[in-house]
Amino acid sequence: MASERLSSILSHLSPTKSGVAAITTKNPDDVVITLAIRTPLAKSGKGGFKDTPLDYLVYSLLKRVLEKSRIDPQLIEDICMGNVSSAKAAYIVRAASLGAGFPVTTGGSSVNRFCSSGLKAVQDIANQISMGSIDVGLAIGAESMTEGGDRLEKPFHDEIIQNSEANDCMQPMGQTSENVGRDFNISREAQDKYAAESYQRAERAQKAGWFDEEIVPISTILKDPKTGEEKRVSITRDEGPRYGTTFESLNKIRPAFPQFGDKSTGGNSSQVTDGAAAILLMKRSKAIELNQPILAKFVGATVAGLAPRIMGIGPTIAIPKLLSKFNLNLQTDIDIIEINEAFASMAVYCLNTLQIDHAKMNVRGGAIALGHPLGATGARQIVTGLSECRRQKKKILLTSMCIGTGQGMAGLFVNEQL
Repeated sequence: MASERLSSILSHLSPTKSGVAAITTKNPDDVVITLAIRTPLAKSGKGGFKDTPLDYLVYSLLKRVLEKSRIDPQLIEDICMGNVSSAKAAYIVRAASLGAGFPVTTGGSSVNRFCSSGLKAVQDIANQISMGSIDVGLAIGAESMTEGGDRLEKPFHDEIIQNSEANDCMQPMGQTSENVGRDFNISREAQDKYAAESYQRAERAQKAGWFDEEIVPISTILKDPKTGEEKRVSITRDEGPRYGTTFESLNKIRPAFPQFGDKSTGGNSSQVTDGAAAILLMKRSKAIELNQPILAKFVGATVAGLAPRIMGIGPTIAIPKLLSKFNLNLQTDIDIIEINEAFASMAVYCLNTLQIDHAKMNVRGGAIALGHPLGATGARQIVTGLSECRRQKKKILLTSMCIGTGQGMAGLFVNEQL
């Protein structure tokens, strides 16, 4: 601890570092991640969590957090849950935490910034820790898309939609994908080739057991749809990967949104999924005091806005904004990249526009192959990305996603388990 404090003092006295050297410096006040786990990702409506309500999914994950971290729950001061579909999310995180063994002194809240909600929850907890509001906090992202989606129930007020971009906020996500494909000439062929690669990467990763260390099994009840018979099962692996998927097989699938275009399909778009992920955060000094393993350092996150009708290209706005704050170069300084594959149209656009080395991006496949539980994805990407950093012994992780209504978000992390 004394050496960490001395290092911090010397860093203030020595010439200012920048870039990778700056973000990899270790100081007692760094916000660090000591646990990063997730549930398996299950097909909504027909998969392993189809009969599992959101509250039980959150409760089960919170219990696993306490089991895996072995931390005294009295020390966790706040839990923030990213969720999109449930208006009762704040109720759920509070009740589930109490049921899981957290004390009444542990706060609970929910946040919703659509597909970035999990990352927003991490940012919220990290900011509280950084500002000294709390010492230890837990960020989770959770979604039961079986229970509901994020569609608008009615149009906005007439005066609001007189503004064309406000009106565009009502466009279905499939329409925005077709806008990106059409506006930026992302062909059906390019989208299907990208999607096939995502499936093949996920298959390779699952067969090799790469996901095993990031997933915690969840015990739940599954009902037989024909007989109604209930049985207890343990969900242990992702259900999204479709083994043997090829460009040729994807190219035969009909367009999913023919009223808007002919490029996006059920095969090259993200899967509708149930799942959850959790990130435990505290200051480095606190982690050392509690003898908690330091997995990674949270460096920062940011959000950026853009035209709602092409919301999918949000990462191309958010990533440069975030990297500029830390004087980092995407091509030379970033080791592993997780960009949410909402649709192949936006994934191909981001890959090409940002000139990303595809070997670094979504190494284990992305949302096309694994699924996209809306509020969970931002946290799930961190879990998967850090696991991949450990496997490859790489340092710098960048995560990003597009956000409905025209936004993008990005997060930056340093893996410390080399």
